[in-house]
Amino acid sequence: MKPLLILLILLSGAVFFFRSTLFGQGITTSLAFNPYNNYPVYQGTDLRVTYSKTGTTLKIWSPPSQEMKLKLYKTSTGNDMTEEIMCRKDADGVWKAELKGDRKNTYYTFQAKINGKWYDENPDPYAKAVGVNGRRGQIIDLNETNPSGWANDKAPVLNNATDVILYELHVRDLSISANSGIKNRGKFLGFTESGTKNNQGQSTGVDHIAELGVTHVHLLPSYDFSSVDESRLNVPQFNWGYDPQNYNTPEGSYSTDPEDGKVRILEYKKMVQALHQKGLRVVMDVVYNHTGYTHNSNLDQLVPGYYYRQWEKDGKYSNASGCGNETASDRAMMRKFIIESVIYWVKEYHIDGFRFDLMAIHDMETMNQVAEALHAIDPSIIIYGEGWTAGDSPLPEQYRALKRNAKKMNGVAVFSDDIRDGIKGSVFDDKSTGFASGAKDMAESVKFGIVAAGEHPQIDYSKVNSSREPYTKNPAEVINYVSCHDNNTLYDKLKISRPDASEEDLVRMHKLSNTIVLTSQGIPFLHAGVEMKRTKGGEHNSFNKPDSVNRINWDWKYENRELVAYYKDLIAFRKAHPAFRMQTNEMVQKNLVFLQTNDPQLIAYQLKDHANQDDWQQILVVFNGSGLDKNVVLPKGRWKAALQNYQFKDYQDTKSDTTRIAPYSAMVLYQE
Repeated sequence: MKPLLILLILLSGAVFFFRSTLFGQGITTSLAFNPYNNYPVYQGTDLRVTYSKTGTTLKIWSPPSQEMKLKLYKTSTGNDMTEEIMCRKDADGVWKAELKGDRKNTYYTFQAKINGKWYDENPDPYAKAVGVNGRRGQIIDLNETNPSGWANDKAPVLNNATDVILYELHVRDLSISANSGIKNRGKFLGFTESGTKNNQGQSTGVDHIAELGVTHVHLLPSYDFSSVDESRLNVPQFNWGYDPQNYNTPEGSYSTDPEDGKVRILEYKKMVQALHQKGLRVVMDVVYNHTGYTHNSNLDQLVPGYYYRQWEKDGKYSNASGCGNETASDRAMMRKFIIESVIYWVKEYHIDGFRFDLMAIHDMETMNQVAEALHAIDPSIIIYGEGWTAGDSPLPEQYRALKRNAKKMNGVAVFSDDIRDGIKGSVFDDKSTGFASGAKDMAESVKFGIVAAGEHPQIDYSKVNSSREPYTKNPAEVINYVSCHDNNTLYDKLKISRPDASEEDLVRMHKLSNTIVLTSQGIPFLHAGVEMKRTKGGEHNSFNKPDSVNRINWDWKYENRELVAYYKDLIAFRKAHPAFRMQTNEMVQKNLVFLQTNDPQLIAYQLKDHANQDDWQQILVVFNGSGLDKNVVLPKGRWKAALQNYQFKDYQDTKSDTTRIAPYSAMVLYQE
């Protein structure tokens, strides 16, 4: 994410030190500039707008406020206030307003008076509906936002977490190109259109994703974010959306009418429903670790400082996100907010999973409580995140949801940067290479990814690029990937790091990279468009670049139709063979054995004894990361090749004790 302008705010009040045991985790801290230990914790679950035709109740938590105003408006931006109401202070820092009669579609703001100063008007942090640009909340009847058949909407069946295949996608990227054949370009509704074609008559949009065979569509931030002006949608604007404004309502620029808060909700639900009907589950990218604004955020305007961490030495807001602030998940009401928010998205929008941005900014106890709450609703909900921060944090490392602390979390997976950089080279050095692009020192990092970052007797952890010990208890706790929205696309990275390579070899490296990912234990993750050799022209940080850089050009599908077909076959191959989807580390240790190749550019391993009840008795997987043909010594027996030179088909049995593997390629052989 691109760092936002940092607004550092010194907290008012005297400096004092205290020791306290924080809610849930028992984290003992010694902090300066922290007046929050005496704030009450509200235990109720009704911090929201509660609407009925006869009356509406609004509740908001703001312990330091001396007074609280509720202002009502006809529209979401106009100078048309109809009423100003002084809220009544309730127990545990809660302020309450009760409106008589039917107030449906009325817009509102809260305004707090703290230390004699009136703060800005904002919606409440729990706002479920907002108007254009999210500056005013809206009182609505949520029942009116349900599409036809919503009560019967169900996600496709998911038996095990290791059956998941993730496809990371930006809402606008899918459909904004004219050659997508999609009418609602750049909108949630673009996901609801079937039968769309590119210029060559090939399927596009959701039809293409469903045909590809992935199980989950991971949507980049689609809650309401601040960087796109929703009042000027006739002007092309782009942002990834890692600048949260209103966490509990969809982004207005992806709707057909940002003014009316009901429209974006209805259209988001239609999107989810359409994806479910296509056999796809939906993952939401969430960014609870920081807000787009700091002092002007909905959170800070009501309880200054509370929702954010500060440095002990000077009381300044800390910035582990690299975006100007970091939220304090270890404080009771922030933790409560995160948990109630994800529950709301599951219950109201039927979301099937969450990807946590910079998850290590959060404390492990919060992530464990998130997982516990969500899995009580649906055990098949997937939860994963980045096990790192963008900068240092006041939260001690032993409490952070770091990759190396993954074993201390339950039902929460972490991304493997080990296999990512091992396959293609470091994301911090464009010119570095990985195993798939010819490096001679990355095999151990790739092998570590193959065993899902768990304990395995044949891994030399001293040679793994960014980890020195296993960090998962089972394969479902790691996300294996080689590219995502951040940094260069896979094709661009390979082209930049290997300028000497022919286009044919670049494509072979490209195939090898995700062949490793999709045959490794753990959960595979694909960047949208990778299957059609997606490029951003070498742009490594496209967070606000134009559509010409970010969009999926659907002509690529035709130009790279052989590559698309290979990815489709590769995904089907993984789904057909449970040996690649083992569920416990014990199974991996027992059934996965590496062969000694004595070659740093050759990896070979065997999946033994009908691993995970696979139909095949033995499977042999070989990867050649060099530009030369290599000889492979085969284990005893008659082997048949299922994948050879990037062709999936049954080959004749080989009676030889050796076989040859082509440059930059993968081979899979089996015994029935």
